[in-house]
Amino acid sequence: MTRIIIGEKAGFCFGVKRAVDTALAAASEHGRVYTLGPLIHNKDVISELREKGVIPVDDPRDAEGCIVIRSHGVPESTYREIAELGLKCVDATCPYVERIHRTVAKYSSEGSDVLVCGDKEHPEVIGILGYARGRAEAVRNVSELNELINSDKSFGAKSLIVVVQTTFDMCKWTDLQEIIKKHYTNPQIFDTICRATADRQSEAHALAKECDAMIVIGGWHSSNSRKLADICVEQCTTVFIENAGGLEGGNRELLTRLLSSSNDVKIGITAGASTPAYIIKEVHRIMSEIIKDEAVDAEFAAAIDQMERVRVYTGQRVKATVVAVNKTEAVVDIGTKHSGYIPAEDLSADPSVAPEDAVKVGDVIDCVVTKINDAEGYVYLSKKQVDAQQGMEKIVKAKEENATVEGTVTNIVKGGVMVTSKDGARVFVPASQSGVPRNGKLEELQGKQVGFKVIEVNEGRGRVVGSIKAAEKEATDAVKAKFWDELEVGKKFIGEVKSMESYGVFVDLGGVDGMVHLTELTWNRVKHPKEVVNIGDKLEVTVKSYDPEKKRVSLTAKKPEDNPWTKFMNEFALDDVVKVQVVSITPFGAFAQIIPGVDGLIHISQISKERVTNVAQVLSVGQIVEAKITEIDEEKSRVSLSMKALIEGGDDEAEAEEAPAEE
Repeated sequence: MTRIIIGEKAGFCFGVKRAVDTALAAASEHGRVYTLGPLIHNKDVISELREKGVIPVDDPRDAEGCIVIRSHGVPESTYREIAELGLKCVDATCPYVERIHRTVAKYSSEGSDVLVCGDKEHPEVIGILGYARGRAEAVRNVSELNELINSDKSFGAKSLIVVVQTTFDMCKWTDLQEIIKKHYTNPQIFDTICRATADRQSEAHALAKECDAMIVIGGWHSSNSRKLADICVEQCTTVFIENAGGLEGGNRELLTRLLSSSNDVKIGITAGASTPAYIIKEVHRIMSEIIKDEAVDAEFAAAIDQMERVRVYTGQRVKATVVAVNKTEAVVDIGTKHSGYIPAEDLSADPSVAPEDAVKVGDVIDCVVTKINDAEGYVYLSKKQVDAQQGMEKIVKAKEENATVEGTVTNIVKGGVMVTSKDGARVFVPASQSGVPRNGKLEELQGKQVGFKVIEVNEGRGRVVGSIKAAEKEATDAVKAKFWDELEVGKKFIGEVKSMESYGVFVDLGGVDGMVHLTELTWNRVKHPKEVVNIGDKLEVTVKSYDPEKKRVSLTAKKPEDNPWTKFMNEFALDDVVKVQVVSITPFGAFAQIIPGVDGLIHISQISKERVTNVAQVLSVGQIVEAKITEIDEEKSRVSLSMKALIEGGDDEAEAEEAPAEE
């Protein structure tokens, strides 16, 4: 029996996935970004990234706005060049590569020579050499190391550190270490090969030993992919391709001959760190078609297909046409003599969905046979199981794309909650990722529609772990980003009062809080915000100013049409006599309210005909008095009042007092 075996370690590594995610996030923020060199050694992915606004360039001078440093890293001097060009820099250097940079910078600054085991033309090695403060050399094999030793006796004579390219060949690294230890005195050797790379190479070696042929998927320029091919070709027939298109022509003929040579052929598939999962799956699909085409005669396949139409078995996946729906089940036709039934609980993963909402008469759906009764001629089926399988495929894709998945919280379980996605996949969300506060109740989520991020997938065990908290954060961040992009002075909001201080209130504007100062709450004079609003009140506010860097928004709740000064100017004039209420006492006079929001000053000299030395001895807060409007300053919104002017002879005496003495 022919088998296809996919290596568990095949495909995207942490550093590459991190770089792709970082670049896509930057492109989403800036519209278009540039990467210094191809972000990934896979032309299919590069093409997709270009469509999403991620453009590779070879020189920072060819970039505009924002540039992304790929996972390989760059020399230290490149950061300075980017800064001098005024470009925004998003650094996606792999953390393992950054560690090498720090090691080289530290020890070389202390006087050590640096030996890098790797391809001196590889961008990662170029970047590493760029952190050396003194002498640094790179060798890719034993021959180049011996040449260095023989040509330069002074190199490494005093002190030497050795690092290795993260994607270097494990066997070559072992050979180089032996010679380094024999020739150099007390070299400090740092094994900086990425564990994911080492594990992938070890797995490829073991898989190739047990297989008749290996398919290695990766970009032609990918160092780690080429090493995988080199490892496999020593063990068995090996085909090195970039994508499923490589399985045409000569490679297809080669595999076809191999398959026809025996009925028991094992074909292994592995992939480099720059190969996404969907390409691996497409290669697997094409291989399955090749095996089917060559191993099964077309006429025999047709006969088998006819047999399958009259025979059913538990676990079989079938097409079913819905012929009737009631409250407890759906009745279906599966193309055999059996009567087919799908119980309500097997129609949808969401228990709240009624059968008539899950399927309609005439629908053609995929189902799995769960129980057969040939004696009575009926079968039971499950649509939910097929949905779960398809849902798992979408879950895997969602994880790869960091997409938010919608679902319903269906169960509260130990340590968290279970969420069923709209596609039927069951996802465990730990309590710490539920978005519910530590002292909150998970039961409050029961039955709720939620969005979640997929943070872990084990397809073999059918286990998926999600995070509602991460999805909520992303949504909140997106709302905040949009808020700041669209914010402008004068923009109006209806927000909710979230908190209160003596100096003002904070209002939720939809994910971002703004502050309304006490003096901006009302045109009237108040001592505390609680005199005007309560927490939870809806408040119409207008943006006065904002600072995007400090994330601050200043608001006003005052409406121009309610400005009491406007009302005052419309209703009062100079020399009018008004009844006013004293609101405050000062050493130089008293302030009195003419109308709510407009106060006038009664200067100490305008209180009485007699000389007043202490205002409080004549007037008191709350006292109602009559006064004459003697001055209106429209520009400064100020009013002067005089009680003295209403006293007989008061105006004359006031004028006499204020008249300049004659010389």
